[in-house]
Amino acid sequence: MQTEATTSRHDGPADSSRRSAPRVETADASLSVDVKLVPSPRGCPPGKLGFGRVFTDHIFQMDWGGEGGQKWHAPRIVPWSQLSLEPSAAVLHYAQSIFEGLKAFRGADGKLRTFRPERHAARFYRSAERICMPPVPPEQFIAAVDKLVRIEEAWVPTAPGASLYIRPTMIATEGFLGVRPAQAYTFFVIVGPVDAYYAEGFGPVRIWVEQTQVRAAPGGLGEAKTGANYAASLQAAEFAKKKGYAQVLWLDAVERRYVEEVGTMNFFVRIGDEVITPPLEGTILPGVTRESIIALLRERGVTMTERRITIDEIRAAHAAGTLREVFGTGTAAVVSPVGALGFADGDLQIGDGQPGEFARLLHDEIVAIQRLETPDRFGWTHDVP
Repeated sequence: MQTEATTSRHDGPADSSRRSAPRVETADASLSVDVKLVPSPRGCPPGKLGFGRVFTDHIFQMDWGGEGGQKWHAPRIVPWSQLSLEPSAAVLHYAQSIFEGLKAFRGADGKLRTFRPERHAARFYRSAERICMPPVPPEQFIAAVDKLVRIEEAWVPTAPGASLYIRPTMIATEGFLGVRPAQAYTFFVIVGPVDAYYAEGFGPVRIWVEQTQVRAAPGGLGEAKTGANYAASLQAAEFAKKKGYAQVLWLDAVERRYVEEVGTMNFFVRIGDEVITPPLEGTILPGVTRESIIALLRERGVTMTERRITIDEIRAAHAAGTLREVFGTGTAAVVSPVGALGFADGDLQIGDGQPGEFARLLHDEIVAIQRLETPDRFGWTHDVP
């Protein structure tokens, strides 16, 4: 795979035999990177950033396959450039594509840190295995992120709620038409400063309960962070937005009763004194923020249960007056409170329609840990060398 230098900032014979994921040979964990910097680096622009619209000066890239053999090779940081792909590249035809999302922050002490990068590296590894791509060794994943973030540290915003968003991605680049794992890949990392994910900020969002379409089925790709999962969610999300809702609440693919995810986030509901989140059974993405929220709640002695919960149970709790709050969790939004659930027969308001006690508390605590405004007693933050 080659790159062509540009100043653009756009987001933006057949062999059908079954093959296992390509064998991986790990390179030196120190990841010696060839670096080529732009002659006039920029910094974080002033004003509103939005989310996923502004990107920095450089990109990290590393290749697998081709002339470099069946191992990861040629790690490099180069000026931002367009990706040059063959029209027959496997990613364009068979959707071999995975990604991650994590953030970097400037701490209260001035140091640059990322939040739980080892968990993102482990999930990226599992996603690669699930769709027969060569996993990136976690130490190389973290080293790539560290090196790019350090070079782009002038882009790290300092405004409340802002951060440097990091998007590691892997795509199949072999030019080949045939349903089998590709034999060439590129791993790349891009970063950009962001504001809050939702335009509403921390305000509660209205969510449509989707009872027709499904996000993921048992045995499918639900637990992998692959582009195909998100493509499957787009139509229902657009339908919800046209009806005035921010996102959708996904139900299970078999019975259309059990709650799974809320939009692109993990789902939590507080009924009485119990906080419930659906278990990881193959159809739900194992969120890093989800894992952190569970740890924080259990540390506080809250009854935190991972179990299946139906939409009927939630409606019954509302009728009984015990439905106290609903919120989603994810890297982009951290914690997003839900103010109402939409049904064909009308909205079900959550509490008084304002952010719940736990949603606000957990959001503020994770942000404080990320910025080291409170002690990191879990060892979740990672100093960027």
